[in-house]
Amino acid sequence: MATNITTGLDNVVSTTGVTSTKASSAKIVGKDEFMKMLVAQLKNQNPLNPMDGTDFAAQLAQFSSLEQLSNLNTELKAQSVNQMTLGYAQSVSMIGKEVVANTGNTVTANGQTVSLNYNLAKDAQSVTMSVMDKNGRLVKTWEEPAQKAGLNKATWDCSGVEKGDYTFQVTARDSSGGLVSANTMTSGLVTAVHFRSNQILATVNGCEVALSDILEIRRPNNT
Repeated sequence: MATNITTGLDNVVSTTGVTSTKASSAKIVGKDEFMKMLVAQLKNQNPLNPMDGTDFAAQLAQFSSLEQLSNLNTELKAQSVNQMTLGYAQSVSMIGKEVVANTGNTVTANGQTVSLNYNLAKDAQSVTMSVMDKNGRLVKTWEEPAQKAGLNKATWDCSGVEKGDYTFQVTARDSSGGLVSANTMTSGLVTAVHFRSNQILATVNGCEVALSDILEIRRPNNT
């Protein structure tokens, strides 16, 4: 009795990640399983009613397509690994550089002035900056003039405070006194770079920041 493998081959997938457009119950096979099934079909076919040449050619074509997809998938995986390796190698050069990341609210006081970066959702008539130490105690607060929507920064003279990491908050209000959403940003030196869970992470002010969140890289002002 011949073994029918056509249904299992119509949606040939394997490690290629190609999904079937048919019912999820259809069997998924790889190229090795395909060949075993094809050989089994040839061995068990009825000698008096052999497989039609057209069907056989079609199944061989399916096998060829599957092998090409499998090889392509292997090549794509290798390219992905190479790109991640290259990206990791390049990201190491950020160590010792000052960056601005679109996340967090930490900043490093280094005895000079530092920039406190933030993003306003809309124009603000008044902006209040507040800086806290690592224990959450208020270190300094001051008022900034009206600011436009988008990326902004305030300058903090940290020459009179102990060197180290601080946090800051931004309170912005529009012309009618309503609160304006303000997203703070982390700025500081990159002290380490990590590769974890297929992601490159930079350590800034003791916190890990995704490489994709880094908006700006520059040389430190004191170099």
